[in-house]
Amino acid sequence: MAIQITVDEELLRIFAYLNYRVPRTRKEIFETLIKGLQRLEYRGYDSAGIAIDEDSDKDHKNGGRICLFRNRGKVKALAEELYKQKLLDFDTEFEMHFAIAHTRWATHGVPNEMNSHPHRSDKNNEFVVVHNGIITNYKDLRTFLESKNYEFESETDTEVIPKLTKYVYDNRESEDIGFSTLVERVVQQLEGAFALVFKSSRFPGEAVATRRGSPLLIGVHSKYKLATDQIPILYRTYNNSKSGSTTKTQRIETENVKCLHPIGEEKTVEFYLASDASAIIEHTNRVIFLEDDDIAAVADGCLSIHRVERSVGDLASRAIHTLQMELHQIMKGNFSAFMQKEIFEQPESVVNTLRGRVNFETNTVVLGGLKDHLKEIKRCRRLLLIGCGTSYHAAVATRQVLEELTELPVMVELASDFLDRNTPIFRDDVCFFISQSGETADTLMALRYCKGRGALTIGVTNTVGSSISRETDCGVHINAGPEIGVASTKAYTSQFVSLIMFGLLMSEDRISMQQRRKEIITGLQSLPDLIKEVLSLDEKIQLLARELFQHKSLLVMGRGYHYATCLEGALKIKEITYMHSEGILAGELKHGPLALIDKLMPVIMVVMRDPCYTKCQNALQQVAARQGRPIILCAKNDEESMKFAYKTIEIPHSVDCLQGILSVIPLQLLSFHLAVLRGYDVDFPRNLAKSVTVE
Repeated sequence: MAIQITVDEELLRIFAYLNYRVPRTRKEIFETLIKGLQRLEYRGYDSAGIAIDEDSDKDHKNGGRICLFRNRGKVKALAEELYKQKLLDFDTEFEMHFAIAHTRWATHGVPNEMNSHPHRSDKNNEFVVVHNGIITNYKDLRTFLESKNYEFESETDTEVIPKLTKYVYDNRESEDIGFSTLVERVVQQLEGAFALVFKSSRFPGEAVATRRGSPLLIGVHSKYKLATDQIPILYRTYNNSKSGSTTKTQRIETENVKCLHPIGEEKTVEFYLASDASAIIEHTNRVIFLEDDDIAAVADGCLSIHRVERSVGDLASRAIHTLQMELHQIMKGNFSAFMQKEIFEQPESVVNTLRGRVNFETNTVVLGGLKDHLKEIKRCRRLLLIGCGTSYHAAVATRQVLEELTELPVMVELASDFLDRNTPIFRDDVCFFISQSGETADTLMALRYCKGRGALTIGVTNTVGSSISRETDCGVHINAGPEIGVASTKAYTSQFVSLIMFGLLMSEDRISMQQRRKEIITGLQSLPDLIKEVLSLDEKIQLLARELFQHKSLLVMGRGYHYATCLEGALKIKEITYMHSEGILAGELKHGPLALIDKLMPVIMVVMRDPCYTKCQNALQQVAARQGRPIILCAKNDEESMKFAYKTIEIPHSVDCLQGILSVIPLQLLSFHLAVLRGYDVDFPRNLAKSVTVE
């Protein structure tokens, strides 16, 4: 069932580390946490915090007290503050230790120390929690806990979780309740979307994590061979019988359940828990992706996963996956920002998207992820392309050519609007869900909505193991490589290419389409070299940015295949430069936008030699007649367009349906240079995060 979320999201990234029989000093543990958080910085945040153990107290039956360190601002500032305070001995060595960390973007409550994670159950820090997502019933839970004399110190929804955990623990029926069982009972009371990691002084050295609607994965590193590559799921069943106002609960557990642990005399192992693979890739490439409602527990170096009850379609185990990502892929290298690096990676990322899928000699396309469902797809009555932001624009960009190649009606939908309308979906529909991260909440909710109505679902994502890639019936991995910059660039062009390949696949047996298919496939083959040619214009675009960066507004106009270019270019500009920018369909110019044109308003117009060329020329002349000073993005040697231009950016010519890949890159570069000139952090635009994992 889709999780309906109606309040603001809590944007937070989780990182946690547990070492078992692997001696680590407190300094090493602390530096592992800080590095893990810094790998997640690209997702945006305004505060950070960690929870780490004090030295063990021999008189304390539950182990050492948990220390919380929380700070508004950057992770680096948190580290500097902790070193400066000298509250802990960094040379103390632990054979076994569990620590948790987070970065948060404030929604519930202003960014300050008390609103930052980890949150605690009480002043003794008996239970601490980090949380990604939102608890929609937190007000009811808070009212209940306050009636039980629990004192709250923050304005967040997250704080109810550790306090509810303490309440359940203090009112437990049995003294020998386990940590995972305790968390299980807490999670059953929560509504909303979340990824949670729990730490407790009552259960020293133990970790418990769970998720519902927000991503969470566990990395495993050991010099010993692991006992299994498939972790069996433990199912717990509860039989409830009411007697008066009292509910009696009996637990029935499966016996002899295996868990993940290393084989060896010492059995040394390290576990890394994170909301993103980029935080753990420098430590290990072996990961387990948790599914919704999984509860993972680590105790005595063993990882087990259980669920409250078995549901239809449940897998009996969770596999250990090997990540193909390399550390160098998430480093900036010689570039000043991740966004700049990713713009210049597009010749390579497009090749990776095409690799092994398009045979340029035989003009054939193979998409292995769709192979088993291709007959069903070809029998459908309608295609729906659903996404948000840049992913939505990739759908708009390819709608026209998909209609041409498939001869099917193609609907393009913004996921949030799609859900608001309760859109009719039928069993003979094929629905595409486009998302770079594969975790975009609105898109994920739309996916569950369509699955519930029997439609065939196809994921187009950049992240193996993401929620969308797991929950769709089939899909296409765009293979763009890790995208760190918040403003998506190379994922857009790879999504574009992936959808083009789908259209080519659908039309392979149509004789009337063969010449058009050959033209497009030839265009795909030359695309990487043409992208390099466009990137060589970087210096010229930087000079143009110097003329524009002090303006407050910027209009981008085009039509046909390039309407999506205008939308995406305007989005990039507003995302990272904070200038007002608007993508305008040139055919609508006379119906309102023409009133904005004067000699002071910068206007970028995309005019390419395609079926809309004459119509774009008409719009260009209308702008020039109103004393506009249009900056023309056009094909080489297009002198007819140049005579009306204030400035011109000439790009190489390609097939009409692929030209949008080339025309968007100058706007990506322009947005980057505008942001730099305006003094903004390109990779961390204000108020935004890389993937919004709740509505």
